[in-house]
Amino acid sequence: MGPRAGGRQLLPAAWAGLAVAAAVLASVLSGALAGSTLPLVVGTSVTRSGMDVVGVACVGLTLLGTLLPQPRSLPGAAVRDLSRVHAASDRWLVPLAGAWLVLVILGIMFRVASAFGRPVSQLNSAELVEWSTDLAAGRGMLLTAGCAAAVLVCGVIRLYDADRIEVRIPMVAALLGMITPAVTGHAGSAPDHQLAIITVGAHVGAAALWVGGLAAMLVLVARHRALLEVVLPRFSRLATGCLIAITLTGVVTAQIRLQSWDALVTTGYGWLVLTKTACLVGLACLGGLARRRLAAGRSPVLRWAGFETALMAATLGIAAALSQSA
Repeated sequence: MGPRAGGRQLLPAAWAGLAVAAAVLASVLSGALAGSTLPLVVGTSVTRSGMDVVGVACVGLTLLGTLLPQPRSLPGAAVRDLSRVHAASDRWLVPLAGAWLVLVILGIMFRVASAFGRPVSQLNSAELVEWSTDLAAGRGMLLTAGCAAAVLVCGVIRLYDADRIEVRIPMVAALLGMITPAVTGHAGSAPDHQLAIITVGAHVGAAALWVGGLAAMLVLVARHRALLEVVLPRFSRLATGCLIAITLTGVVTAQIRLQSWDALVTTGYGWLVLTKTACLVGLACLGGLARRRLAAGRSPVLRWAGFETALMAATLGIAAALSQSA
């Protein structure tokens, strides 16, 4: 139990590192930030993917609170486990929301530096204000900072009295924080503006629920069998809906952004779409395998879920690069 528990605690760091590495590599190979210096490419990619990682984690922790059963439906030992899981999710929400807020601020600085073509150390307050208020992407980043701050405040309050703040409130704030940069970024300049915003928003929201929920379940619930038997079927139904939403909205978004089928293999954006599609197919296969094992009463599904989350992390990094491409 000890080694397994220790290894499980290292999983979030490994997933985060994988997402960041995938984002940096995809940005460099696809030319998503062509014309920027290497420090700006790395800084922008790391902060963008880092924002996604901690934002998704906040979504997952708060989603978990809605999936957990009521104490009255559990035996005595499981009730104690339930209390521990609730306490752990509230405890982790505070530093993650704080990290999210810091990464958003750093992300603004790197984006401004990239826009003005100078190092971060040479920026002035007027340029920061101009980019953050005059551009839709800048205003979106400020809104994301506000959402991260709201999640942080809710998390702090829940640490002292969980009954004062319903867990769905920070979950909605976290989802809005995830969706805002996407709908104010590359979706805002798409040819079909309104359709692009709707599809990208639904795409990002569904992905955050799927990835965050699975990661939170693996880290906090996996070793509590009585809780897992309740949470896993609930999450499985949610994940199926998320997969359908991600697939449909991804197809529509790619069709809006790409002018022709040839663009799939002649542009950096197209190659990122193909790579992300391959990852999505792999995720669907792994998710289907886990569901079949669960339906057959074969409980060791967590290893496959771990592989699924690792692939999700890489996909998250590719999506971060995709959001920065032209």
